[in-house]
Amino acid sequence: MGGGILCGISFGFVMSLVSNCFVIGVQWLTTFRESSLLQIFTVGGLPFSLGPLISLLVAAALLLVVRRIFQITRWHGPADSIYAAHRTDNELDVRAGFGSTLAAFISASGGASVGQYGPLVHFGATMGSFLRQITGGVLTTDVFIGCGVAGAIAAGFNAPIAGLVFAHEAILRHFSMRAIAPIAIASISAVWFSDRLFDVAPLFTMNSSGFEMTQMLPSALVAGPVFGLIAVLFMLAIRYAARFAATSGWSPAKLLFAAAIITGLTGTAVPEVLGLGTGPLAHMLEGGFEFEFLAVLLVLKLLLTALCIGFGMFGGVFSPALFVGAAAGAICGRIIAAMGIIGAVPTLAICGMAAVASAVIGAPVSGVVIILEMTMSYEFALAAMLSIVVAIMVSNLLFGHSFFDRQLLDRGIDVAQGRGHIEMMETPVVNIVDATFPRTYPEAFSGDVIKVLADAGATEAYLVDKNGVFSGKVGLHKLIAVPVKTHVSSLADTTPILIKHDASLQQAIEVASRFVGESIPVVNRDTGEMLGVVTEADLFQLYLSLQTRIADLERA
Repeated sequence: MGGGILCGISFGFVMSLVSNCFVIGVQWLTTFRESSLLQIFTVGGLPFSLGPLISLLVAAALLLVVRRIFQITRWHGPADSIYAAHRTDNELDVRAGFGSTLAAFISASGGASVGQYGPLVHFGATMGSFLRQITGGVLTTDVFIGCGVAGAIAAGFNAPIAGLVFAHEAILRHFSMRAIAPIAIASISAVWFSDRLFDVAPLFTMNSSGFEMTQMLPSALVAGPVFGLIAVLFMLAIRYAARFAATSGWSPAKLLFAAAIITGLTGTAVPEVLGLGTGPLAHMLEGGFEFEFLAVLLVLKLLLTALCIGFGMFGGVFSPALFVGAAAGAICGRIIAAMGIIGAVPTLAICGMAAVASAVIGAPVSGVVIILEMTMSYEFALAAMLSIVVAIMVSNLLFGHSFFDRQLLDRGIDVAQGRGHIEMMETPVVNIVDATFPRTYPEAFSGDVIKVLADAGATEAYLVDKNGVFSGKVGLHKLIAVPVKTHVSSLADTTPILIKHDASLQQAIEVASRFVGESIPVVNRDTGEMLGVVTEADLFQLYLSLQTRIADLERA
């Protein structure tokens, strides 16, 4: 109990420092980038700055240095945190995790259209995994990871309840009494330390006095499918950019500098789409920007986010999703406001922001709670909930549970199947192979093999040559039906059911479901060598022990 409390407070303190320093650092560098020192020319009396282009080129160069120093082949994010939380023996790559967080800071500071929440979430999870390793298992990995994730979200949004809910809903995906107490303490501590150390103001200040629930709830419901489609387009665009980058044959340097140049030139004309986008987002929620410019912001933010993330300027997808959703909601709000409904623009901007972001990260309850804690308005939260649930129905149908789940599916990991399925796919069957099986040579006589089986107390023998290469199996019922001088090679089943040497427990059980007999040979398909045998009882015992371990984790 004391360890859990100390863990929660420690994580809350660290994540409040990291989250606030991350944002303050990005804001300071953004201010420098936007300063008059870098305004070099004017067009039509309007000042234009090469600051975005210069800063993004510098960021691209620094990202190459980070990749080399940390030896990172791919950036790590929330998808890796989810995967780690779904395994009982998996630890996150600490080097890649910390390096990826640094890369996200560089990208956002340079003006790349990326977010901070995903990298901070993964930083918290990585720190949790690291502490789990050095403390020798004082608490389980999911508790450490959950504390880090909750602290990151709570400090980022100044929303302690949302931090607690997000850690369980989006990352851990289960509740346990052992985990919920330290995670709640971490979430609350992160907000407390942020308030005391950084005097953090609410992320957004909203007034619901002009909210007419009877008019806005139907509007929020009708706009939900639109937000769902926007979320799907947002995720597909990022995936398409990443797929293009992977198949283009371009080097990481070429991809990074291409993204930097395109984003920098675009940001020279429309700086609102650069970086974290917190200022323009707040302006949208206040009803700012004209209809046409909102459409420009929506399209450019979506495309530039896909370009930056897909081409290697690492960062989160949550903040850009908030921006894109708010722009879509503000557009819908202006259309509805033209029908005479008061307060439609800020309300639907909030609904769009929450709906698109929730669909992208696959966390509807967290989305509602974030809106409730940010606005302190029951009315806004209720309207957002309607848009969120409808948007997620659309995105689940057209895309999947979340952007992170699809990233894991691309790697052959289906977290929707649960921890049990993942553990079964990750558990190698060679761990339970019995190498003391009855064996004989192909040229042996049936009478000799019968004696071998009698000594072993078995009914099946396996034919292997002097190099251990498997050629078949023979059963006692065939041996006793022929003369004792019959070569067993003529009686052997040369195409029996086999288990590959690199098969998982899940694959072995699928094979065993079609098997009738005493034991199943495990064979190296590349060399033909027989490693041993497994029985159905062996598979079931391993399965039951695995399920017991999972149950202890999820229900304790």
